[in-house]
Amino acid sequence: MDAVFIGGDIYRHSGFGSNHPLAIPRVGLVIELCEALGWLDGAYVESRMASVQELCRYHDPEYVAAVKRISESGKATTKERSQFNIGNRENPVFENMFLRAATTCGGSILAAKYALEGRVAFNPGGGTHHGLRDRAHGFCYFNDPVFAILTLLDGAAENVIYLDLDAHHGDGVELAFYDDPRVTTISIHETGKWPGTGVEHGPAGSGVYNFPVPSGFNDNELHLLMDSAVLPFIEAKNPDVAVITCGADGLAGDPLSGMCLTNVGLWNAVTKVTERIPSAVILGGGGYNPWTVARCWAGLWGRLSNRTPPWTLPEGIASRFAEIECDLIDEEDWDSAWYKRIDDEVTSFPVREEVQALLGDFQI
Repeated sequence: MDAVFIGGDIYRHSGFGSNHPLAIPRVGLVIELCEALGWLDGAYVESRMASVQELCRYHDPEYVAAVKRISESGKATTKERSQFNIGNRENPVFENMFLRAATTCGGSILAAKYALEGRVAFNPGGGTHHGLRDRAHGFCYFNDPVFAILTLLDGAAENVIYLDLDAHHGDGVELAFYDDPRVTTISIHETGKWPGTGVEHGPAGSGVYNFPVPSGFNDNELHLLMDSAVLPFIEAKNPDVAVITCGADGLAGDPLSGMCLTNVGLWNAVTKVTERIPSAVILGGGGYNPWTVARCWAGLWGRLSNRTPPWTLPEGIASRFAEIECDLIDEEDWDSAWYKRIDDEVTSFPVREEVQALLGDFQI
């Protein structure tokens, strides 16, 4: 696999201001870790910012202009907060808000262009899968997976699979392509969590498949859904290219989900797809534990770029990890393993009946 890592200096600084679940080091920490391991030599590509014209390809022009205007002024009016859902605790105004969101989209557009060349492109800053056409939604100002898919459709791709492994339903991407027969969306997410959508498959012919899984969802259960639903779909439909949002919020220890996956389980799920579809865009997504997020996405890059163990954290990075603070996680809940190794200890739990039952109405 000829893999490409797409990053940007914008990610070396935390966004979202303060008192927000995403006001933690994430993608910048992934880049630091991969640099310390020597994993980015010859593979790193700097993302560009998507233009206003490109953003208006999907998002409403009035909304794009509003995001830019609010970002530049540093505040949203009462009307703008109501109309565009910006300037509140969910989607705050912060420094370089427009630049960061537009760079995320530019990175995913670039990733899709690499995928059209038959390559795997990893944009850990991507995965803003909740963004809606005319308003911010779920910490997402624009929807970069949508732009990745549109870029693929502009190219040679006529059959795209979008797989969402984030703990929260990929509602924005599903809405964008609900009626497009060229795109199939599959979302595996925790039931009962925000945004409360994705409770069932779409109607026959819609290409929408949702697997709302119970709290405590484990590696064996993820492997069951991959082996019994996702991979059979790939074999039957033979997609040209895959786009995968690999949120890290489904990992054990994340404060905003009750799922119990290991990063090894997530890596296995992603690579099962890329082994069958060598043209792929891999994106980040949610994740609110800085230690598990950085290790997950750095290790995923290690897998995608065929790096070999050992997977221990370099000494300097281990010290850096030990200094990080996260208000969402009590200190007594910190796991010392987060500062030692990249890969989680693999666990084995039984597949529960409620997960097995999710396959009952799945039909390719």
